[in-house]
Amino acid sequence: MSEEVFTLPDLGEGLTEATLLQWLVKVGDVVAVDAPVAEVETAKASVEVPSPFEGRITRLHGDEGSTVQVGRPLITVDVPPATGDVDSAAADRYVAEERAGSGNVLIGYGTGDGAARRRRTAKKREPAPQPTALADASTPLSTATAVPPRRPVQSPIVRKLARERGVDLTTVTGSGPGGLITRGDVEMVGRPLSQAASHAEHVGTGTDGRTGLPIRTRVPLTGLRRAVAATLSRSRSEIPEATTWVDVDVTELLELRRTLGHPDPAPGILAMVARFVVAGLTRFPELNSRVDTARQEITHFDGINLGLAAQTDRGLLVPAVRDAHRLGMRGLDTEIRRLTTAARDGTVQPDELTTSSFTLNNYGVLGVDGSAAIINHPEVAILGMGRIIRRPWVVDDAVVPRSIVQLSLVFDHRVCDGGTAGGFLRFVADAIESPVSAMAEL
Repeated sequence: MSEEVFTLPDLGEGLTEATLLQWLVKVGDVVAVDAPVAEVETAKASVEVPSPFEGRITRLHGDEGSTVQVGRPLITVDVPPATGDVDSAAADRYVAEERAGSGNVLIGYGTGDGAARRRRTAKKREPAPQPTALADASTPLSTATAVPPRRPVQSPIVRKLARERGVDLTTVTGSGPGGLITRGDVEMVGRPLSQAASHAEHVGTGTDGRTGLPIRTRVPLTGLRRAVAATLSRSRSEIPEATTWVDVDVTELLELRRTLGHPDPAPGILAMVARFVVAGLTRFPELNSRVDTARQEITHFDGINLGLAAQTDRGLLVPAVRDAHRLGMRGLDTEIRRLTTAARDGTVQPDELTTSSFTLNNYGVLGVDGSAAIINHPEVAILGMGRIIRRPWVVDDAVVPRSIVQLSLVFDHRVCDGGTAGGFLRFVADAIESPVSAMAEL
């Protein structure tokens, strides 16, 4: 037997660390090549890390919730001599693929196509076969290699909640599709810490120096939360931003949507607005650009990847509709629904979160009218859309009830002045107020 140390591989996208969400194995377990051993969260996504070795786990490096640097030990595996050569070859292939950035290393990373990733994801969910050669001669195979079955759990948030509430997921029956365990399932089984236990847990966390209040708990900035904080902080520190807004009558747009609902389902309001935003960006390309401070120039893009701010359990994500300028309303609607669903259920791909050139933020779903949003650095503008409400409105000198929405544009003053920003915002607003005329000209 020989021990092999598997280090956390390069996760791509320039990432240098990951948060260890959950161990999928324990010391003494026998694993096969490519069997998932840990679930980690990076600034981009949550992924399961497969083992490049076949053998018995002798050590787990790190505790759940800790941060692991790329290149640092993750697990130690005792590899049997009989399969050592095979394992070494597999490990060499694993490392070679990982360094080359192929799509065969980590689920959700690399350059493999989507179908390959889906096949890989389906495969990894099956229990890994346990090799008989690795069991002790004196121990029955079923005892030596028994691993509790893993119930289907899609969201890392659900697994985290289960750990916090002391819920064994192998005992929970999922109410979701295919037996998927949901957050509600865990909440029905588990219960929060008692007052006494909670107090005991937080004793010694200290007192806040400014307010004098006792500190109830400390939440570390890790993974996605840290990445969001860094991006927003950089945006506010680097970009001289300005905000402009306008109230828009969306009554005719709502009526147009009703007429488009036959025979096919009508596109969503967000998709309709997105089509006008894309058209506006082609007329005002300054807002679809980047500021390159190193080269002291502004880079204008030939094409639009439309980012969509999506609130999820893991935090704020911005998946992008690639080549949005090539899509009509229905095409945009399909992609918007796919991406926002993927963002919320944790299946969005990392490369879909890093390619936007302009962001559309529908904060109206949160029940608010307006917001001075923060630009998604390194973009130069973000358009926000509030909730649609009925308000008195003057039409042909008569006060009538109309459906009104507020649009707000936050832009980088380095790339343009108020005239350009106002021109873009007015173009989108005019298209929303007279959508049939606008569509005839697009």
